[in-house]
Amino acid sequence: QVQLVESGGGLVQAGGSLRLSCAASGRTFSSYAMAWFRQAPGKEREFVSGISLSGLTTYYADSVKGRFTISRDNAKNTVYLRMNSLKPNDTAVYYCAADLWGEGSKIRALDYVYWGQGTQVTVSS
Repeated sequence: QVQLVESGGGLVQAGGSLRLSCAASGRTFSSYAMAWFRQAPGKEREFVSGISLSGLTTYYADSVKGRFTISRDNAKNTVYLRMNSLKPNDTAVYYCAADLWGEGSKIRALDYVYWGQGTQVTVSS
């Protein structure tokens, strides 16, 4: 089992940047593929990005490709999401999720068992 805690959200102007972090408990972090999802008010939770166990393979939603970068540090039990060129429609609660022995490519929220509590990202125009 793994517990996840996100941080790094906040208020930023359009065009700005933020880096989200997700710290995981336990000594088996490298056994989990990790992903970031987001959920805007009134909308379903959507996949943003995923990363493989080793960090060598990454996946992105088309809406964030070229602007967001996912990475992980298995020594620190942490996954990151660097978000550049932020837009108002990036405003959402961002969640990290873990998938035991996964690939990081699953885009359905129901395929992930472990979730953090979320961190709010607000982009003003």
